[in-house]
Amino acid sequence: MRVNHVGEVCAQGLYNAQALTTSDPALRSQMLRAAEEETDHLRWTRDRLDSLGARPSLLNPLWYGGAFTLGLLAGRMGDAWSLGFVRETERQVEAHLDGHLDRLPPADVASRAVVERMKADEAAHAAWAQEAGARPLPPGVSTLMRMAARVMTTVAYRI
Repeated sequence: MRVNHVGEVCAQGLYNAQALTTSDPALRSQMLRAAEEETDHLRWTRDRLDSLGARPSLLNPLWYGGAFTLGLLAGRMGDAWSLGFVRETERQVEAHLDGHLDRLPPADVASRAVVERMKADEAAHAAWAQEAGARPLPPGVSTLMRMAARVMTTVAYRI
């Protein structure tokens, strides 16, 4: 659950930075709406960590700052690329959550409910980005994103 919490910290950074960089008021509004949904996820994962007697990652400020920087870079490339980054990010998060659901014990109904709801919201964010004009990212970028996520999840699991 700590890794999922870190993912939500990162989502805050990404969406807030991307909202800052767009000049399209409707897109800014939608980015901020998505950030609000991610805030719900942040709260749910934190509540779940507390109930499990676990702590959040000690590196959350670093995770947020890195994600904010990536969001600024994506946003500076233009709205279509920024939306493409949202779509790819959410698709990768959805795949991560699928894997988490596979590993969660069936008896952990509370964690499963949180992860399933988050997965549905992430899929909706990806669909929205696609409908709003997301540009497909080059294959190398998607691969780099997956590699960076693997490093983040490995470190966040421990620290």
